Amino acid sequence: MNGLRETALRLSAVVDRDWKKFRRNPVVIAMSVLMPIIYLMILGNSFQGKLRGLPLAVVNQDSGPYSRSVLDNLRAIAAGPRTLVIRAATDEAAAVAGVRNGIYKAALVIPPDFSKKVVLKAGPEVGLFLDNTDGISAQALRGAVNGAVGAIASDYVPIRERAYEIHLRDNNLYRQVDYFQSLVPGVVIMSIFLGAMTTGVFNIVMDRFVGVEEAYLLTPLTKTDIVAGLIISGLSITTAVAVLVLAAGVAITGIPLPGSVEQYALMLLLIVLATLSLLSLMFAILGRARHPRIVGVMSGFLNVILFFPSGAMYPVASLPGWLRGLARINPEAYAVSALKAVLFKGAHLATVWGDIAFLAAFTAVMMTAAIVLFKRTL
Repeated sequence: MNGLRETALRLSAVVDRDWKKFRRNPVVIAMSVLMPIIYLMILGNSFQGKLRGLPLAVVNQDSGPYSRSVLDNLRAIAAGPRTLVIRAATDEAAAVAGVRNGIYKAALVIPPDFSKKVVLKAGPEVGLFLDNTDGISAQALRGAVNGAVGAIASDYVPIRERAYEIHLRDNNLYRQVDYFQSLVPGVVIMSIFLGAMTTGVFNIVMDRFVGVEEAYLLTPLTKTDIVAGLIISGLSITTAVAVLVLAAGVAITGIPLPGSVEQYALMLLLIVLATLSLLSLMFAILGRARHPRIVGVMSGFLNVILFFPSGAMYPVASLPGWLRGLARINPEAYAVSALKAVLFKGAHLATVWGDIAFLAAFTAVMMTAAIVLFKRTL
């Protein structure tokens, strides 16, 4: 009996000590409660099944009643299932350029003689130009436009008279990209995130945890020296890993290699900027952490809020408004978008300049914040 009592006392002492350690980490306590809720909100809204809010440019060159019927049907889809958002355009070339530059997901062109050919039953056609590098969005828009166009055919011909159906001529602007290949840019960014969590600020947190950080205080190193040095070391390691992951992904999925040196240089620049932005962000958030457990908890949280709204697996245009707002300040979203443009569309500097500028500005802001917030004292 006394032996059981002593065992119970020893076990309770261990449990009590562990509870006290847990209570001394309010960040861990808060994240243990908040993370599952945040996961639910972000994951639940990142994969919603049917796509919504896909931008479709419409160039209506016909003033007849049947082109208006097509537009009315498209507006019904925009107001009902909300698969698409209609953007009126006046110039076919500008609309197609907008698709190439990522402004629209597709462009629909209704020719000047559309209504006339419908009346004459002379094989009326409309043209649909698709950004087929995003296969999920392209398929959803193709189906929506097909439905809008096909709905007016039954108004003027019997359904069996296929010779008089309206034809939807869809044009893929790029080579075919399957779903497996489309994941490669996201995998590269994921490798950069993992590198940012295991280098850079993680090293200073471990130094604090084991007491090695005190050695920094005996040197003339400034806060800028420490922060910049650790970020540069993390940059060299993480960039090398990301390049290897990109090369492996291209080889495994069979993505054709870019055709110019500029595109290789752009991909390397994007990897470097994405790495710097994430390393500096982690330093700004975790620069004062003193326990590796906090890094572990925050890594899962940050991975969810950065990766899933990035467009790596689900179109950003179909996310709810508050998640689209998060994507606008998410460096991973800009890195994924630019890598997809270079890798699948053969984009040049002019096309991805906005993404590069954002990543550079984000890095500068986060680097400054990391240096200001870093504490060079015990």
